[in-house]
Amino acid sequence: MNKHIPPAADTASSPIYDALRRDLVGGRFAAGEKLAINALKEHYQVGLSPLREALNKLAAYGLLIQENQRGFRVPKLSREELDDIARLRTELEGMAFERAIAHGDAVWEADLLAAAHRLKRADVSLDKGEEWERLHTQFHRTLVAPCGSVWLLRFIEQLHDQFDRYRRLGPKMPSIRQELDEQHHQLVELALNRDGKAARALMDDHIHKSYEVALARFQEHV
Repeated sequence: MNKHIPPAADTASSPIYDALRRDLVGGRFAAGEKLAINALKEHYQVGLSPLREALNKLAAYGLLIQENQRGFRVPKLSREELDDIARLRTELEGMAFERAIAHGDAVWEADLLAAAHRLKRADVSLDKGEEWERLHTQFHRTLVAPCGSVWLLRFIEQLHDQFDRYRRLGPKMPSIRQELDEQHHQLVELALNRDGKAARALMDDHIHKSYEVALARFQEHV
């Protein structure tokens, strides 16, 4: 029986780390913004020591930039970085999905169906909220969970967070977003049918369409 490898986000985390990570990915802080330590302490109701520990971890993770003697700053956004993130995500997530399909067992199939069902129930409109985002992340984690590589999952997790910093700033684009929602169901069907080649091709297209949503942010400001 295949033993699933837990995503990196599920280990060695703390409430303040999780809250800050969620807010950084969700766009609560502007790109390039310098974080005020006292304001963070007050907003998150946390002491200086655990706050600094979380900030240091997030800097090592890539969601913050640590400036010598000047605190922490949110990374800026760029078209070049988005292209690089999307390209790497396509390669690594496609590879992991193929491996998951090859090695996943009946428990994984049940987990995948459950994750897809929860996401579909939350998918009542195109106005995606935090709950939908959480379930969407969990769905994509479940797709690749039994790929057999802890490091591959860690890299994918990191790329997802970086990618989502861009995607969640994108415009509505209802037609593309509706197609993305439909592809979630199709990815599950291909996984259950153990069609790794077709599944990877669809995953590539899925990431590319999501990239189009993220890219539109830059095109709007040209």
